[in-house]
Amino acid sequence: MQKTKITQLVKSIAFVIITGFLIAFIVKFFILDYQHISGQSMINTIHNGDTVFINKICYGLQIPFKGRYFLQWKTPEKNDVVFYMHDNKNIIKRCVLTQGESVEILYDSEYYFYYMDIEDRRVILSAEQSIQFGECRQVPKGYIFVLGDNDSASVDSRDYGFVSVKNITGKVIGK
Repeated sequence: MQKTKITQLVKSIAFVIITGFLIAFIVKFFILDYQHISGQSMINTIHNGDTVFINKICYGLQIPFKGRYFLQWKTPEKNDVVFYMHDNKNIIKRCVLTQGESVEILYDSEYYFYYMDIEDRRVILSAEQSIQFGECRQVPKGYIFVLGDNDSASVDSRDYGFVSVKNITGKVIGK
């Protein structure tokens, strides 16, 4: 009789532990994640050493470890701070232009630099960065243009081009 109660208790504890791990797995890979930030590119919003929480289901249901969506119901909007992979690194940047929006590269002949005016923000470009966009005058369908909040320390769309919305794995929702 005593062995039966102990066996029942062990089974109950095992069930609770397995269920807990299963729930944690679902939450981490499909719903909510966190990341520790290293770098200066988002200073004023996110600082080096901060931990941020990422809503992984806000744009759609992702296939874990594949970097693509099983079902996508929304794309990033302007000013969303998004989380994505680039060159096998986790990246957090701000979406500043969405598909179909104009990309205009300007040149200041008085001070000899290229720049973009994005809303109330003048974004300086190197000559190489301005050449990268060539004749492109619009953000292509299925892509966004991202920038770090700290222009001088950020490697972003100015350097590697537009980011596919399929590569975005979540939206930063807090720290």
